[in-house]
Amino acid sequence: MGAVTREQDQTMSTWTVGEVARELGVTVRTLHHYDEIGLVVPTERSAAGYRLYTEPDLERLQHVVVYRRLELPLEQIRDLLQGGDAQTHLRRQREAVLARLDELAGLVTAIDNALEKTMSDQRLTHEELKELFGGEFYDHRDEAEQRWGDTDAWRESQERQKGYGRAEWTQIKAETDQLQGELARLFKAGVPATDPAATAAVEAHRQHITRWFYDCPPEMHRNLGELYVSDPRFTASYDEEYAAPGLAQWVRDAIGTNADRQDAAG
Repeated sequence: MGAVTREQDQTMSTWTVGEVARELGVTVRTLHHYDEIGLVVPTERSAAGYRLYTEPDLERLQHVVVYRRLELPLEQIRDLLQGGDAQTHLRRQREAVLARLDELAGLVTAIDNALEKTMSDQRLTHEELKELFGGEFYDHRDEAEQRWGDTDAWRESQERQKGYGRAEWTQIKAETDQLQGELARLFKAGVPATDPAATAAVEAHRQHITRWFYDCPPEMHRNLGELYVSDPRFTASYDEEYAAPGLAQWVRDAIGTNADRQDAAG
């Protein structure tokens, strides 16, 4: 795995959570979890209080990412990182990878054979969805089911997802990236949350949910917007992922404005 670099200014020695997440292919929520359990704790903080990773932090995090890809539990990784220098960890990781090569080679043949038979009607596994969505889509699936599993919306969403294959999930991912990117663009441009462009963007977000997952009337969308600011993990997925402090609050406000206008029109 290559070292993380920062092209904007080679004299800079710290990286934001969003930058690290994108470079190493992990989610912001995963980084926050590693911080909370003391596995990889960012050394620095920005003037605004956001986490900043130093080069030693990144070296430790890169070892964690490799060990996780080797399916080691976090507690074992913590123990391994307590001793040994970088060479020790790299040699250990190399040996573990080589030990799995023969097994994986046989699996590839079996998978290829199965793939030929099921290509036209294949459904993605949870792990494949994690890979497609960068890990975020199913990171909190168990928590979400516990929280909303007895609702009609959850049941409708699960029933719809049963019929989605790779083409549908790829389209959902592309739409999600486009929608959230547009929200971030408007916010960074200084567009007020009450502006028609802002409400049109969150309305597109609401229609996306209704089209792919469950019927999401304006009031339910309003409740979802409140979650973006009440749950720090959702807030971070907007504010830190897009390096835009206040974005989650802005999205919540735009959703509320849109819901109010639709209620008045109805």
